[in-house]
Amino acid sequence: MCGIVGFTGKQQAAPILLEGLEKLEYRGYDSAGLAISDGERVNVVKCMGRLAALREKSNNGKSVAGCVGIGHTRWATHGRPSDENSHPHVSENGRIAIVHNGIIENYAQIKEMLINRGRVFKSETDTEVAAQLIDYYYEGSILEAVAKASRELEGSYALGIICADEPETIVGLKSHAPLIVAYGEEGNFFASDVMAVVKYTKTVSYLEDDEIAVVTDKDIKFYTSFLDEIKKEKVTVDWDISSTDKGGYEHYMFKEIMEQPEAVKRTIAPYIIDGRAELSSVLDKAYINSLSRIYIVACGSSYHVGVIAKYNIEKLARVPVEVVLASEFRYCDPIVDKSTLVICISQSGETADTLEAQNEAKRLGALTLAIVNVEGSSIAKSADKVIYTKAGPEIAVATTKAYSTQLAVTILIALYVAECRGTIAAEEYAEIMRQLDVLPVTLEKILADKANIQRLAYQHFNNEDLFFIGRNIDYALSLEGSLKLKEISYIHSEAYPAGELKHGTISLVVDNMLVIAVASYGKLVDKTLSNALEVKARGAHVMGITTDSLRSHVEKATDEIITIPDAHDVLLPSLAVLPLQLFAYYVALYRGCDIDKPRNLAKSVTVE
Repeated sequence: MCGIVGFTGKQQAAPILLEGLEKLEYRGYDSAGLAISDGERVNVVKCMGRLAALREKSNNGKSVAGCVGIGHTRWATHGRPSDENSHPHVSENGRIAIVHNGIIENYAQIKEMLINRGRVFKSETDTEVAAQLIDYYYEGSILEAVAKASRELEGSYALGIICADEPETIVGLKSHAPLIVAYGEEGNFFASDVMAVVKYTKTVSYLEDDEIAVVTDKDIKFYTSFLDEIKKEKVTVDWDISSTDKGGYEHYMFKEIMEQPEAVKRTIAPYIIDGRAELSSVLDKAYINSLSRIYIVACGSSYHVGVIAKYNIEKLARVPVEVVLASEFRYCDPIVDKSTLVICISQSGETADTLEAQNEAKRLGALTLAIVNVEGSSIAKSADKVIYTKAGPEIAVATTKAYSTQLAVTILIALYVAECRGTIAAEEYAEIMRQLDVLPVTLEKILADKANIQRLAYQHFNNEDLFFIGRNIDYALSLEGSLKLKEISYIHSEAYPAGELKHGTISLVVDNMLVIAVASYGKLVDKTLSNALEVKARGAHVMGITTDSLRSHVEKATDEIITIPDAHDVLLPSLAVLPLQLFAYYVALYRGCDIDKPRNLAKSVTVE
């Protein structure tokens, strides 16, 4: 959610921090701020709104001089968005400044204790409580004060701290929220995301829970919360800095839509060997044959990937699959044992609900498999097995290429499990593998037809209520199409199984309402079209999405149509999602929305 970055070196810190915060804007935020040590005191500048407002208020960082500092973009949790609640927060005497990602769950008890000891608070935040607590324990060593405070703080947090009395030092502290340190030639960094520092260095170390980093311009040292010094591995991040730029596109989201063919190709290539889905390095064949059940646990778009994966795995491998929202998994008493595979899907690898669900599955004895996009992320490190998608950095809040690469991985899993269990005919297996191998080329063909989708978006961008309908995998895909549209265009949109319309929802259909009927699954197209005619009879305008071979059939029940190439059923959602992404993008563009940073949303949800 929030973004944090720190720098200590020989250059002015504020411009470097502002630049780093810009790279973290994709995480979502409603305010931003800087705290800079000038060698004598800590100077803070912060405000509500976008980074442009902070740049203006700080004169592009020139008004806060100093070579050591911390920066923050805040997404409000405790306390409404305001200048006062913006980070950084300082202790009552101004000695300690702090930035914070996450939630301190026992802040109220600590705050009451500090108030009883005479401390005065200025904000509504849990973060100021941490700053005051660290200052309360400060007796000449910021490291010792942070260590003492860490043993009292409960929750999910990553903290960056500077102290006026130790002006060359930044301290980082992590507990269930991401934090890295980075080694640069002209200084050292810490950040919540490597994206903030990759311009300056690709050498990083990852903090584990309850570890403390002491960062100066010359050195970085690591300690436990009981001040035992520890050694950390240095890791080289394999990211091309150009992948974090827009590359000439108007928006990151559009760039990432267009990058999907290459991202899918990078993701599936290592697991296709001699025309077969080869995952034995991840899942042993003997284990696959012992499986009694699979859970897929995820949030948001990753959950929608799971819904499609359920249809595909059950269809091909004949293993029962249950898809559960990660925020519900821990609390539904899941039936899990050693014969259960729990697949956890997350773009960032830091999704708090998914991480906790994965830990619960491990506690219950299941084997856990993570599908994530970020190496070294918390979910990746916690899982028993990992498959990395190769989407590369995804900057836009609304996911596109991460969704497509996750979906491709689940198809590989379905094929591998089906072959291991002998539930798929050789001819069908070979045909799916052939189509999967050329999937990137097929995706490029669909993207080449974007002008038609842009035309349709222009005709319908003024709609305020919209339905997506479909059956089976078409319904599963409709969930993602609806979410994309509402995320970035702010149109009220819902996805329904087409057969459920008659059971209440059809009462909401009015004249000229747009209904998008996803009708690519051949076995159920006629039933979906029957439902499309029902809404047309009540005044709706119906847009169909179908395959080339079904075009003439679907046209009879729709007002306009988008087609995708013919494909095996399991691959249809991988193709049809592209028109839905493009439609959402163009609708949001015509509505003048902030496409890459939609209101109230965060890219990585690191708190429950």
